[in-house]
Amino acid sequence: MKGFKHYIGTVTIFSIITCTLASCSNDDDDEYLGNWVDRSVFDGSPRSGTASFTIGNIGYTGVGYDGDDYLTSFWSYDMEGDFWSQKADFIGTARNAAVGFEVNGTGYIGSGYDGLDELADFYAYDPNSNSWQAIATLPTSGRRSAVAFGVNGFGYFGTGYDGENDRKDFWKYDPSTDSWSELVGFGGDKRRAATTFTIGDKVYLGTGVSNGIYLDDFWVFDATTETWDKKLDLDEEDDYAITRSNAVGFTLNGYGYIACGLSSGTLGSVWEYDPSTDDWEVKTSFEGTTRQDGVVFSNGTKAVVGLGRTGSLYLDDLYEFFPFDEYEEED
Repeated sequence: MKGFKHYIGTVTIFSIITCTLASCSNDDDDEYLGNWVDRSVFDGSPRSGTASFTIGNIGYTGVGYDGDDYLTSFWSYDMEGDFWSQKADFIGTARNAAVGFEVNGTGYIGSGYDGLDELADFYAYDPNSNSWQAIATLPTSGRRSAVAFGVNGFGYFGTGYDGENDRKDFWKYDPSTDSWSELVGFGGDKRRAATTFTIGDKVYLGTGVSNGIYLDDFWVFDATTETWDKKLDLDEEDDYAITRSNAVGFTLNGYGYIACGLSSGTLGSVWEYDPSTDDWEVKTSFEGTTRQDGVVFSNGTKAVVGLGRTGSLYLDDLYEFFPFDEYEEED
């Protein structure tokens, strides 16, 4: 709905519930593999709905909403050195619920919501010159809570909410020509606030919400052939509890992960995907406060998760995940 000062998300009342100030990790987490270690707290104001991408060992994140204002500030996080640095402000309109992706060492941020309208503009960030440049605008309706990813030298963008309807279309960005072209072939449901992770040249997409329903279909995009194939549903097994929206997705050592998010309240649960078997395994829950609309940086061998919000509480903490370590409770 347009005109609201702040887009809260599909479910609002239910996110302000028990566990807003505690992690709500299962008491039985010690029976699962995976350990979380706290890292450097974000130097900027706590926020959610940021856009992010990772280049090498550096994660970048910016824009977002802090509970009062839509933002343009932009930051980097050094995953090896464990420190934050402020970078040149984003040059577009302040916004949240935007997307970010990386192609050949350049970062891109676009789309989102500015408090009045869904947006379609995009911008490129050069980490070498610490500068922004406007690129071609998405040639379709503006939207928020979409997904985007960079793979094999191209950027891809799709799904989201355009102010009236949830969407399922996908678009391809070619940096060499600064142009967008529409793709066909995605057979999944319309959705907003979905999650992706990339393993090799394959991108996995799932979760999200539409018509008030948390979706359970799960898909893989082959970037070589630019085709989509359906995988087993996220509720295929009775003990799976993967369906959610507003989560983060990332890759570590050839496995995919979905963490945190929203489903009748904010979540801290973490699930690991094995692409060789199309199976999921529950891991130790996120160590910090349960949250939605967080940020994740991953270079394939390291991953950190943080920021986001729980109800009206905006967060600035950060944790690194070690998926095969024994759980050790933080002091």
